[in-house]
Amino acid sequence: MPRSTLTAALLVAALACGLSAPPALAASPAPVPKVTRAALDPALVAGRGAAVAFDEQEAENAATDGTVIGPGRSAYTLPVEASGRKAVRLAPGQHVEFTLPARANAITVRYSIPDAPGGGGITAPLDVTVNGGRRTTLTLTSQYSWLYNQYPFSNDPGADLLHPDWWITECACVPSATTPPPVIAKPFRPSHFYDEQRLLLGRTYRAGDRVRLTAPAGRAPEWTVIDLLDSELVGPPKVELRAANVLAFGADPTGRRDSAGAIEQAIAYAKRKRLKVYLPPGTYQVNRHIIVDDVTITGAGSWYTVVKGREVALPEPAPDGSVHTGVGFYGRPAAEGGSRDVHLSGFAIEGDVRERIDTDQVNGIGGAMSDSTIDGLHIRHTKAGMWFDGPMSNLRVTNTIIVDQIADAVNFHTGVTNSSVSNSFIRNSGDDALAMWSEKSANVGNTFDHNTVQSPVLANGIAVYGGTDNTISGNLVADPVREGSALQVGSRFGAEPFAGRLDITGNTTVRSGTYELNWNIGLGAIWFYALERDIAADIRVTGDDFLDSTYNAIMLVSEWSVKDRYAITNVHFKDLRVDGTGTSVVSARVKGSATFENVDARHVGAVGVNNCGSFGFPATGSEFSLEDRGGNDGGWLAPWLLPNTITCDDRPPVVPPPAPSPW
Repeated sequence: MPRSTLTAALLVAALACGLSAPPALAASPAPVPKVTRAALDPALVAGRGAAVAFDEQEAENAATDGTVIGPGRSAYTLPVEASGRKAVRLAPGQHVEFTLPARANAITVRYSIPDAPGGGGITAPLDVTVNGGRRTTLTLTSQYSWLYNQYPFSNDPGADLLHPDWWITECACVPSATTPPPVIAKPFRPSHFYDEQRLLLGRTYRAGDRVRLTAPAGRAPEWTVIDLLDSELVGPPKVELRAANVLAFGADPTGRRDSAGAIEQAIAYAKRKRLKVYLPPGTYQVNRHIIVDDVTITGAGSWYTVVKGREVALPEPAPDGSVHTGVGFYGRPAAEGGSRDVHLSGFAIEGDVRERIDTDQVNGIGGAMSDSTIDGLHIRHTKAGMWFDGPMSNLRVTNTIIVDQIADAVNFHTGVTNSSVSNSFIRNSGDDALAMWSEKSANVGNTFDHNTVQSPVLANGIAVYGGTDNTISGNLVADPVREGSALQVGSRFGAEPFAGRLDITGNTTVRSGTYELNWNIGLGAIWFYALERDIAADIRVTGDDFLDSTYNAIMLVSEWSVKDRYAITNVHFKDLRVDGTGTSVVSARVKGSATFENVDARHVGAVGVNNCGSFGFPATGSEFSLEDRGGNDGGWLAPWLLPNTITCDDRPPVVPPPAPSPW
C-alpha cells in the first residue's frame, strides 16, 4: 500500500504499536543461527513444552538492515504480542535473513502488516529467497488480524466505544456517566496484530543456507514486521491405499469446488466397509460442519492436505444462536448422545473467521467426541481451534498445532472427563489457549501435559475453572499479553467448585503476568481467583519454574465486592524456582492461607510477600497467612513476614529483572 494512502488513523495505530523506532540498522553478516524455544535458550526449558518438528529463530537474532522493535510489555503495541517481546520492522526494500540451523524444506513466517485505513485488512508481498536464488513471493494478509475496541471487539478502527457504560483505564471513568465526556483516541485498543504463513520450499536446503525475507521496494506497505521464522524438514506425503479415498467420491483437490458432500459420501462408505477415509494431498473446500461419528479420517500430512472454507452467513440464526457456519469437523451434540470412536489425523483445517461472535459455532473441531483421538492436525483462522461440549470422556489430542485463533485454542467445556491435550503447540490464541471450564457439570480427571503456548493475545495460557482431580504438567507458557497470565485457577464463569486434587506440576512460565486493565494492577505468572466461591480443594503447585515474571510470580486474589465472602485455602507450593520478578514473589489480595516449601527465588523486584489480605488491615495481621515448611531460599520469605504481616503496597513500582539464566 503506498504511503499516500495510509490514513492519519492508521498512523496513530502504528505509533501506538511501538513503531516510532530509531533509523534502520546497517546490514550485518549472517550470524551463527540461534535456535530458541519461546525466545529462550532451549537449555532453560529442557523437558518442558511440546517436542516439535521445527526450529524456532527470532527475527531480532537474524541478520537485517531493518529495525529491531521492543522489548516492550505494554498492551496494544507490536512488541508486546511478539515472541520474546521483540521483532524486526522492515521498510520497503529491507530484509531479514535467517541461517538455517539444520536441513529444511519448509518454513513458517510469523509477521504483521498494517490494517486497511477503514479496517478489513490488506494483502502485501514478501519475497523469499534462499542463498540469493530463485524468488518466491508470499502474499501476506492482515484480514485475520487487527481487532479494536472493547470485548468482543470490532474490525472497525473508527468505531466508538462498544460499551460506553463500562469503566475504562484510559480515562479512569465510565465515559457515558462522565461530564464532559472524555475524548477517546481512535483506533481504541488495537490488538491481534500477527498472523503466520507456511511455505514448502520445493527442495531440501542444508544447514548454513540463508533464507532471506524481503519487503519488496515499490510493492510493500509502509512497514512489514517479521517476528520469527520456523524451519522444518517435512517428510513425504502419507499414502493410505486401503481406504475410502475422497477423490473417488468427487472431492476436488484444487479447492475450486465444494467437497463437503463428497467427503460425507466417503465417510458413509467407509463406515459400511470398515475403512478409513483418506484425504490425499490437495486443498478441499468445505464451508460447513462435517458431522463425524465412528469414523477415522486421515490426510497425507498437515503440510499437504488442507480442508479450507469460507465463513457463511446463515439465513436465520440456528437453535444454538449461531449466525454463521464454516469449516469444521463436529461430533454430535452431547444432548443427542455425542459421538464415539472418531479419529482425525494428518491434515490442516483453515477457516475464515475475522470477527468474534460468541454464539457462533465456527470452530475447527467441535461437539462431543468420546473414546476418540485427534493427532497431527494444523488449525488456523477458526474461532476456537477445538471446543468440546460435554458430557464426554476419553479424548486424546496429540501432536497438533493451533495458531491465529479469534478465541480459545482448546476448551474442555462442561463435563469432559478422563481426556487430555499433550505435545501440542499453540500460538496467537485470542482467548485462553488451553482451558478446562466446568460450567454446569464438573470436568474430572483431565490432563494438559507437555504443551507449548506462546503469545495468547487475551486471557491465559492455561486456565482451569473448577473441576475435580485435574492435572496441568510439563507445559511451557510464554508471553501472555493482557487480562490474564500464564496459568490461572479461577472460580468464575459459573464454574462448579474445585474438588479432589488439582496438580500443577513441572511447568515453566516466561515473561508472564500482564497488566489487568479493569483492576489497574499487575497479575502473577500463576494466579488464583476466588470470584464466585471459595477455592478450597487440595491444590499442589510443585516443581514449576517462573522466569522473568513481569509483576508477581504467584498471585492469590478475590474481587473487591466479594473479598469478605470468599477465601483461598489449602494451596501448597513446593520445589519452585522463581528467576526474576518485577515486583514480589507472592501477592495476596484475598483471605486464606498457603504453604511454601523449597521455593527458591532470585532477582526479586520488591518485598518478597506483598500481603494485603482482604484489605481489612486488622491489628492481628493480614487475613491471609503463609506457612513456611522450610527450604525457601533467596531471602524472599523472611521470618518477619510470617505468618501474616501486612506489607500491602497496592501498586508497587516495577523493577525489570535480568534475563533468565541457568540456576
